[in-house]
Amino acid sequence: MAGFQQGDTRHIRRRVALAGAALGSLLLAGAPALANDSTAALAAGGLIFVQNDHVQMKSEDLFISEQEVRVRYVFKSDAKEDLRVLVAFPMPDITVSESVNQSIPVDGSDNFLDFRTMVDGKPVTTELEQRAFALDIDRSELLRKLNIPLAPYLAATGKALDALPPAQWQELIGLGLARVDEYDAGKGMERHLVPLWTLKTTFYWTQVFPAGRELNVEHKYRPSVGMSVGTVIGMNVRDNPWVKEEQRVQMDAFCTDQTFLSAVERATKAAGTQGQPAFSDARIHYILKTGANWAGPIGDFKLTVDKGAPENLVSFCGTGVKKVGPTRFEMTAKDFSPVKDLGVLILKPYPKK
Repeated sequence: MAGFQQGDTRHIRRRVALAGAALGSLLLAGAPALANDSTAALAAGGLIFVQNDHVQMKSEDLFISEQEVRVRYVFKSDAKEDLRVLVAFPMPDITVSESVNQSIPVDGSDNFLDFRTMVDGKPVTTELEQRAFALDIDRSELLRKLNIPLAPYLAATGKALDALPPAQWQELIGLGLARVDEYDAGKGMERHLVPLWTLKTTFYWTQVFPAGRELNVEHKYRPSVGMSVGTVIGMNVRDNPWVKEEQRVQMDAFCTDQTFLSAVERATKAAGTQGQPAFSDARIHYILKTGANWAGPIGDFKLTVDKGAPENLVSFCGTGVKKVGPTRFEMTAKDFSPVKDLGVLILKPYPKK
């Protein structure tokens, strides 16, 4: 699989899969389970703004771990006067689904990734924009009129929906905003209204880019980490087309090449799990292509990935990646123009019995 491609004419393509080996945290006790017993990651990324030919990204220093994503930028404007520019951080879209358990780091807050930003070392106060869409139609004002929270994952949202009169139940169902869920939890049949809309959240602020001076911007947040109690990596695919397809998807997203697969096979044999995967997995997705919104390529790009524990295995796409510590790997690039988003796969061995 192709790694990141540089912005110059060389278009370097290279697979990178880095192995180490961890006693990571145990997701569930017992033997490995199938990968569909999992939670899905919500992909977030960096800052974006209305493209401006005067503002250049001199450098980007990106750090990714299960606990934190941290990005440090240095910008410089070549305009003759100070520029006021709208800067935004779009949060991942959220839709409640029966079939997919989404990983929401802070599920009781509108700021569900705990997003924070600083400029030249000082905290920035951001504005919040939230919209609710059903069938690609903005229904935010209707929900606000009914005093329904726009965040579909909040417990308060379910309570507010259940409290609506029957006529408004039918209105929301007819607009594709909700459906009825019926079940017996031991106290007889219950009927609840379940939200179907998609929440779109953006934090934003107006930033002054001073003429001829560098500006340091840092933002950090808690990533949405997809997890499976049993990874499909290393599983026998001869009689399971679903597993084979899932492995193909992961090879593309995380560049799980033969070096990485061999490390998984050795660790599985050493664990004595009789051919079954000996790992749970954690998956982090980062929208890297937003860096292309700034004028020109990124002058100096640095990526650091921390796999969390020395015994963990990690795989991601990159060029010229080096191990710089027991759990950390780095790549750097000059004049970097990202053309592919970034996925990081971390495998964690199950504790030995």
